[in-house]
Amino acid sequence: MAISIGIGTGTDVIAAPLPVTPDQTTPVSHYVTQVNADKSITFRLFAPGATRVSVVTGSMPESQVSHDMTKEKNGVWSWKSEPMAPNLYEYYFDVDGFRSVDTGSRYQKPQRQVNTSLILVPGSILDDRPVPHGDLTTLTWHSPSLRSERRVYVWTPPGYNGTGEPLPVLYFYHGFGDTGLSAIDQGRLPQIMDNLMAEGKIKPMLVVVPDTETESAEAIPENFPPAERRKSFYPLNAKAADRELMSEIIPLVDTRFNVRKDAAGRALAGLSQGGYQALVSGMNHMDSFGWLGTFSGVTTTTVPDEGVAARFKQPEAINRQLHNFTVVVGERDSVTGKDIAGLKAELEKQGIKFDYKMYPGLNHEMDVWRPAYEEFVQKLFR
Repeated sequence: MAISIGIGTGTDVIAAPLPVTPDQTTPVSHYVTQVNADKSITFRLFAPGATRVSVVTGSMPESQVSHDMTKEKNGVWSWKSEPMAPNLYEYYFDVDGFRSVDTGSRYQKPQRQVNTSLILVPGSILDDRPVPHGDLTTLTWHSPSLRSERRVYVWTPPGYNGTGEPLPVLYFYHGFGDTGLSAIDQGRLPQIMDNLMAEGKIKPMLVVVPDTETESAEAIPENFPPAERRKSFYPLNAKAADRELMSEIIPLVDTRFNVRKDAAGRALAGLSQGGYQALVSGMNHMDSFGWLGTFSGVTTTTVPDEGVAARFKQPEAINRQLHNFTVVVGERDSVTGKDIAGLKAELEKQGIKFDYKMYPGLNHEMDVWRPAYEEFVQKLFR
């Protein structure tokens, strides 16, 4: 029922009715999304006033599928999938044409504009297994170069206490449109590292996740039309992020943790926009890194950088410096497929050594980046 309220203007305003809530005698599990015993997923949304609801699964427009949901008498819409392979899946609801996250789930994709939910079907390296766990620390500081408060996430291996031999460090950048927590929550970086450590497949290391977006006054991503990002936004942001990495983040980590400070003890990698950042900083400061990876990264094929171009003309120096240079892409990547193809051709032309992998049937998505990350960290610091 609508009610009259005052808002301090001297006039009364008719308030809109509040949303209907589920029956308080019904268990919450009856109207929220869940993974079933057979690893199928029952998607549910309480929306009694809606006239049409569908759940959209998939991570890219090319792979997304909309499934019409059925409305029950209690106002809950539902649709059940087939049994799913163990993985972390993306989805959202289409409610009468409005894109909505799953309001019955706390697992949302970490984005600058949140519009997608996540659900984990267990049974893979992405699980929280009963193994020794590393710690995830947040470092916050005032950035002189960006004139703002900034933070990075740091994973340290199980049992790390800062004593003993200094450990190597991997700096890892997330992609466009996401936040630093993307690598943590959706990339499942802590789980992958914990599980690989428990299996003895990786060397002890620290992993540092900066925010790829600098929020510098001239490079706020929301201020650029999508069509202009490669022309304007990416170069501006990359330069600002490069200054932050070299003059602030690395010195901060070097001060706060017992880590190696030699190039062979530092790796740099990233995905999508973060792959561009890794390429730019890695090539412009090649003497600071011994390992480099770009996963479906934007490259200088579409976003030129003078420093990278100059460095590519020194193939012998790159081959001496880098213990490993990894380049990966999904076979059907519609976002950076041309970028990676151009990078691959340039590296082959110049005689620069690199590991290349194409993931069959996949696009610009986490199903490429999580396995690529898993494989990359197993190569490091050996």
